[in-house]
Amino acid sequence: MLPADAVVRSGLVAGGPLDRETARALARELRRSSALSDAARALRHRDLSRRRLDERLARRGARPEARADALATLERAGLVDDARVAATKARSLAERGYGDAAIRFALEGEQLAAELVEAALAALEPERERVKTLLRDPADVKALRRLAARGFASETLEDVAGFANGS
Repeated sequence: MLPADAVVRSGLVAGGPLDRETARALARELRRSSALSDAARALRHRDLSRRRLDERLARRGARPEARADALATLERAGLVDDARVAATKARSLAERGYGDAAIRFALEGEQLAAELVEAALAALEPERERVKTLLRDPADVKALRRLAARGFASETLEDVAGFANGS
């Protein structure tokens, strides 16, 4: 069974001839439809950046023109939105106790544009305030080390620990 959208877009007509040009158009539309279907299936599980989704489609063997068309279609529908991916992931990591450096690293790993990474970080509660919330005892060296390992800036940790100790 052929996808209806591929049949319509290729110009295939019931009872009409299947000439070489129509067959090529149908093959092209089937590739586009397959890429679109694969991309939509991938987005069912989690929000992906445009580049991640493009890489995923490439690994599945989709041709560049089919990938580009599928991604453009999903962007027009609002299903692929790198700004949303950046903001959502940044907020999620911040809520789980990660600092700006770790969040920046994760967002860059998603291959998001630098301006989207910076906008997502700017939208978060300031790192200093997040440290104050997470750090019950500013003199707790273990807690400070744990926060440093989670990507909080050492200057912020020193500032908050020093501020709480009256320095």
